[in-house]
Amino acid sequence: MRSRWETVLGVLFLVNVLNFYDRLVLGAVLEPVRREFALSDTQLGAMVTLFTLVFAAAGLPAGRLSDTRGRRGLLALGIAAWAALTGLSALAVNYAMLLATRLGVGIGEAVCTPAATSWIGDTAPPGRRTRAMAWFMMAVPVGGLLSYAIGGGVAQALGWRAAMAVAAAPALLLAPAVLWLKEPARTAQSAAAPAAWQPGKGFWWIAASGAAVNFALYAFSTFLPAMLTRYHGMTVASAGVWVGIGTGVSGIAGALAAGAAGDRTRSRLGLTAWVMLAAALPMFLALRVSPGGAGMAVTLAMIAYGMMQMYYGLVYAALHDLVPAGAHGRAMSLYLLVTYLGGASWGPVATGRLSDWLARASGLGGEAARAAGLHGALYVVPALAVVLAGILWMAARSGEPRWSKIRG
Repeated sequence: MRSRWETVLGVLFLVNVLNFYDRLVLGAVLEPVRREFALSDTQLGAMVTLFTLVFAAAGLPAGRLSDTRGRRGLLALGIAAWAALTGLSALAVNYAMLLATRLGVGIGEAVCTPAATSWIGDTAPPGRRTRAMAWFMMAVPVGGLLSYAIGGGVAQALGWRAAMAVAAAPALLLAPAVLWLKEPARTAQSAAAPAAWQPGKGFWWIAASGAAVNFALYAFSTFLPAMLTRYHGMTVASAGVWVGIGTGVSGIAGALAAGAAGDRTRSRLGLTAWVMLAAALPMFLALRVSPGGAGMAVTLAMIAYGMMQMYYGLVYAALHDLVPAGAHGRAMSLYLLVTYLGGASWGPVATGRLSDWLARASGLGGEAARAAGLHGALYVVPALAVVLAGILWMAARSGEPRWSKIRG
């Protein structure tokens, strides 16, 4: 007997929470890691860049396996692998070892989205699929909340190594929970047409939008706590807690709004374009706040973050409407490949390199220069929100399926 789709969605949501918790926890402990290993912002950004390159490359075979093999065992194996390597990073004695463990985490996490979204597509009723995707992607802000709030607090009290070990622990429950679920039979379309899909213009515009949004959000999540610490004088624990709470609350609100709006609009991509354009303003204003105004800066940044989190529920649903069911795993892995190779992989390292350059150009010295450099570099986030809006408008004009036609 198949598991009820609500139960499946609940377990897969928790898996995705851990996925993003373990992915983002490095951002919560970035300052202690930098000080211990005497790293530059370019080196810190490079860890995230190399992670995403490995993640993207591993995603292609993971997507293929998600369309042709059992998703339950594949996903449980991925959870065990990425959590074990997250825990192992607590033993790192130098930058190279820490980097190696993060690359291993990327290989394990590459399984999660293709396998889980394919599973949801075969389990959730067609009329609930948009909301199911939005709920699944609500794990992004929830995982961020937990990683920053718990990771920052644990790092402040016990050190960053303890924070990495804590991040790995939930896998001890989640891997068995996935194996306990009953995997559904694939839909007739999914089973009958595993190789019938070729990406068209609409898909490539959507993939380009993924590169833009993830460039911006990876730069944001990697460096915002560090900017609050350097520029506004917050402690590591306070920055982690406030960024965690802020991303959690605003991200959940954004995901819920996306789930509600996605079933009522004729163009999910057009709606997303307007929301991304609007998000640029509060992010720009957050960076205009003077040193010491951390509360206002966090509030404005989180308004922008919540709006940008609406992207995932709306665009993932549009992508699944565009692609035949039998190709969902491959389409998602190809989308992620473009997203990470074209955007997320370069967001942190490019922002870190820009931060280092601006620090040298500031004419200041020591930590004051590092603060000014990172603060200036984060203006890439509102700039990319504007670019993203333009890409999404092009995607909407390239043959997006209208939900009214799909539903009716």
